[in-house]
Amino acid sequence: MEQNSTKTNINWYPGHMAKAKREIKEKLDLIDIVYEVIDARMPLSSRIIDLDDLIKDKKKIIVVTKYDLCDVTKTNKIINKLKETNEVVILDLKKASRSVLNELINKTNNMLSYINDSRIKKGLKPRVYRALVIGAPNVGKSTLINRISGKNSLKTGNRAGVTKGISWVRISNTIELMDTPGILYPKIENNQVGLTLASLASINEDILNKEEIATFIIEFLYYNYPNILCDRYKLDKDTEFDLEKIFNSIAINTHSLKKGNVPDLDRVYIIIINDLKEGRIKNITFD
Repeated sequence: MEQNSTKTNINWYPGHMAKAKREIKEKLDLIDIVYEVIDARMPLSSRIIDLDDLIKDKKKIIVVTKYDLCDVTKTNKIINKLKETNEVVILDLKKASRSVLNELINKTNNMLSYINDSRIKKGLKPRVYRALVIGAPNVGKSTLINRISGKNSLKTGNRAGVTKGISWVRISNTIELMDTPGILYPKIENNQVGLTLASLASINEDILNKEEIATFIIEFLYYNYPNILCDRYKLDKDTEFDLEKIFNSIAINTHSLKKGNVPDLDRVYIIIINDLKEGRIKNITFD
């Protein structure tokens, strides 16, 4: 689907996001490196557009999560472009082995070794490196911290806004992380980006028009991943694009019917959104 540059009314910037940005600015002097966490299904849309202004000249590693759910071919093209100017680590947080998680720790230690080399030359003891973990809501920041620290010290959830405040977590003998709430930008200017973020649960679903989001998902799948759409909802692969017919067919095939066999479209919208959010629809990339 072509990028849609029309403006959107999908915006979500609650008070805890603004507060988190202020606190990050206040604590920036404590930070040695930044882990920018992005969702492999939206590796561009899930980036924080003003992040570099926020973190100034801090070193950064882009951590790509949910790689098991993306269209690897499309996502890898974007990742390879990012690698031209950034350090990048790819993690499937559900299956990541200790060796894969250690890649992030080792890369951090190598990038920051100059700090303790300098301290030792001055006769000082080495200190723990401090990393800021930042990203859009629901990209997997808390899951990353829990996996890499080997304990469930932070709440996780497949929805936006689970983490509300800043906290510190020690993940190794050499690194501690500052976890932050998911952050967006005050105004989302691009309709495609807004709908993508909404579809992948980076925006609080309580404020969203579920019909609009479900329509976007179905339209995107129809034009980009028709086989995935048809296989998931048992649709005829020669189906023409007719939203009403597609929604009605999904209602029948998911037994989402009211009395008199009337399609329960509200239930259909929720099924579509949840299927994507919970990973039942996968191997897709929106960007």
